[in-house]
Amino acid sequence: MKANVYVTLKTEVLDPQGDAVKRALNALGFAGVQNVRVGKLIELELTPASPQTAATELRAMCEKLLANSVVEEFRFELDHGA
Repeated sequence: MKANVYVTLKTEVLDPQGDAVKRALNALGFAGVQNVRVGKLIELELTPASPQTAATELRAMCEKLLANSVVEEFRFELDHGA
């Protein structure tokens, strides 16, 4: 089973990397870019007993290691067919 975990900064947290990307895009002529938020994608391959077990384990992984709950939020998707 494959899983994608998306980790992003909470909306109230400033994103200096996103601001730098926005400025660079504007400098390259992409004036329509109003806001950029930069996050990360983590791809995992799992061998859980069930989709419910996978979801429970993924949530624990995110809460314990993959995301900093103080400044980041996360969501994940499971591909049951993989």
